[in-house]
Amino acid sequence: MIANRFGRTEFAAIGSGDPLLVSHGIFHGFDGALTSVEHLADGRRVIAPSRFGYLGSTMPPRATVAGQAEAFALLLDHLELDAVDMIAVSAGTGAAIQFALRHPDRVKHLIVSSGNFPGSETAQAPPNWAKVFYSDPAMWLLKSIAPAVFAGLMGVPDGFPRNDDDSRQIDRMLDSIFPVGPRVTGAVFDAYVSNPEVGAYPLEQIRVPTLIVHAKDDPLASFDAAAAAADRIPGADLLTLDSGGHLQLGQAERVQMEIAAFLAPVAARQWR
Repeated sequence: MIANRFGRTEFAAIGSGDPLLVSHGIFHGFDGALTSVEHLADGRRVIAPSRFGYLGSTMPPRATVAGQAEAFALLLDHLELDAVDMIAVSAGTGAAIQFALRHPDRVKHLIVSSGNFPGSETAQAPPNWAKVFYSDPAMWLLKSIAPAVFAGLMGVPDGFPRNDDDSRQIDRMLDSIFPVGPRVTGAVFDAYVSNPEVGAYPLEQIRVPTLIVHAKDDPLASFDAAAAAADRIPGADLLTLDSGGHLQLGQAERVQMEIAAFLAPVAARQWR
């Protein structure tokens, strides 16, 4: 835990090697961030902050997504890191894009996995009544009495799980949002502020090597929106997954291989 002008920033840092900063998805925190990128962690130093309002990190007064980007910068200052590779997962997209726009010299590569982009349904604020589900009793009840519906809300497409590996990954990711209570403030900010705001971001002004990884059957974040974003971001690459949904089930080996190739030093030289 560190203190800065935004309050407290909680983070985990594990491993060694080239640093990878993670901007986690909704209902997560540093713990879910680590779970989301564990297949990318070998040989890297993974830095996983809890974003505003998640777990031990403060939700500052009049919070903004730009402020979250500045909190990332302050964390890197604390860790004495000039530049990092960065991966954004789902609702972590907005904060990562803001960081890349505001601090392009500090982002060596940007990866957006199952991202929230302009034109996606996730880039629209849900109705106010949806907040009733942002609680442990409601989430546990839904998970218990309608597990298939709950899995669908978390981004598992029809036809999954296909094997035991899928089942284990689904169970781990669904369990990773609990307890919900310490994550509610951040989740509300994501759903009603951060996600909708991405529609106004000047993607054409991103000046860092960018890779977008997205499955065609993602039931939460639109693949078409991700493909359109790849067209708008100069020099961006799009890794299209034919299946796997929001959690990219069954795709870990391919994604790991493609991201490793993208993060190799030659990728930056070719982009420039």
